[in-house]
Amino acid sequence: MGIAERKGRERAEREQRIVAAARAIAEREGWGAVTIRRLAEEIEYSQPVLYSHFANRDAIVAAVAVDGFKQITVALREAAGEAIGRQNALRSVATAYLAFGLRRPALYEAMFVLPTNLRFAEAETRPELQAAFEALAAVVSPFCADVAVATETFWAALHGLTELERSGRIRPAARDERIARVVGAVVGGGRKPAARG
Repeated sequence: MGIAERKGRERAEREQRIVAAARAIAEREGWGAVTIRRLAEEIEYSQPVLYSHFANRDAIVAAVAVDGFKQITVALREAAGEAIGRQNALRSVATAYLAFGLRRPALYEAMFVLPTNLRFAEAETRPELQAAFEALAAVVSPFCADVAVATETFWAALHGLTELERSGRIRPAARDERIARVVGAVVGGGRKPAARG
C-alpha cells in the first residue's frame, strides 16, 4: 500500500469516526448537543482536524444524512421485494418508511429536517438521494402516469405522517388506517390513462 493510499484510507476512517460520533451524540442528546467543540472532545481530535474534513456542522449533518439515505434505500427495497403484488409492495414500502423514521429519529431529522446542502430533483443530486427516491418511485410507477409528481406526493404524505407521529400529534394506533388511505390515494388517484385504440 502506497503512502497516498494509506493517507486516503486514514482520512476516510477519520471522517467516518466524526460522522458516527455526531450521530451517537444526536441519538443520545439531540442535534442541539452536536457542536464542533463537542465532537472534537468526543473523538479526541482537535477542532482544526474536524474542519479539515468538514466545513461546518451542517456538512457533518449532511454526511450523517447521506448514510441515512443509504440505509432507507435498503429498507425500502427490502420491503418492496418481500411483498406479493404491486399494491402490497406500495403498502409495505409505506410501512417501512414510517418505521424507519420512527425507529431512527435523529437520523431521520438529519435527512429531512435539519438544514443541509443536500437537494433533490436537481442535476447534481447525490446518487444516494436519487436511489432513495427511486425506491419509492418503483412502487408508485405501476399506478401513475406522472411518476415523479406521484412519488413526490407519496413521499410528502409519508413524511408528514412520520413527523406528526414522531412529535406525538397523531395517534399511533391509527397508523395502519392512515397508510391504507395513502396507498388508496396512490392506487385510485393516479391511474395511468387507458390506452386509446
